[in-house]
Amino acid sequence: MDILEKLNWRYATKEFDASKKLSETQLNLLLEATNLAPSSFGLQPFSIVVVEDNKLREKLKAAAWNQPQITDASQLILFAINTDLSEKHVDDFIARISTTRNIPVESLAEYENMMKGSIKQLPKEELQTWQAKQAYIALGQLMVTAAVEGIDTCPMEGFDKKEFDKILGLEDKKLSSVVIAAVGIRSATDKYQALPKVRKALDELIIKL
Repeated sequence: MDILEKLNWRYATKEFDASKKLSETQLNLLLEATNLAPSSFGLQPFSIVVVEDNKLREKLKAAAWNQPQITDASQLILFAINTDLSEKHVDDFIARISTTRNIPVESLAEYENMMKGSIKQLPKEELQTWQAKQAYIALGQLMVTAAVEGIDTCPMEGFDKKEFDKILGLEDKKLSSVVIAAVGIRSATDKYQALPKVRKALDELIIKL
């Protein structure tokens, strides 16, 4: 497999073929790969919402300036951060480490206290920015995986986040939407798929010291 060829094939798909859906196997592979993305501390301070319901997506489309990807993609994968990230999230993570690696919780006390201290010291706005950064790392892994598997994606920030939160009931779950990846199969009529990528030359992009 030529990874550069796959990444050149990938583009931010503007037109999805609404008649083509990802198989359950394809969708699960994307989600499993995204779950394996790195995050600070390994805490994964975000949730992933998979939206397939057509009625919901029609409402979301209106809150995303009627962009067709919202309804035409096979699925919408939305990344949402916690509005109340707290010590409980760390406790749950520590318990998961203990169970997965068969390590006594007590032996993880130093790591636990370090994480809790880091979270406590950040103002709410900075804490939410930090969580969003972790979600974007996962988004990147999802998109690379999709490219390798021949699945199209479109990352989307152009939507009313507060309205999305209301429509999806995220407020009740103490979550706040950050970014979307529309996933599916490109339409043959999408003109953007044939355009060459416009990128800086490596010697312009990279500074070697």
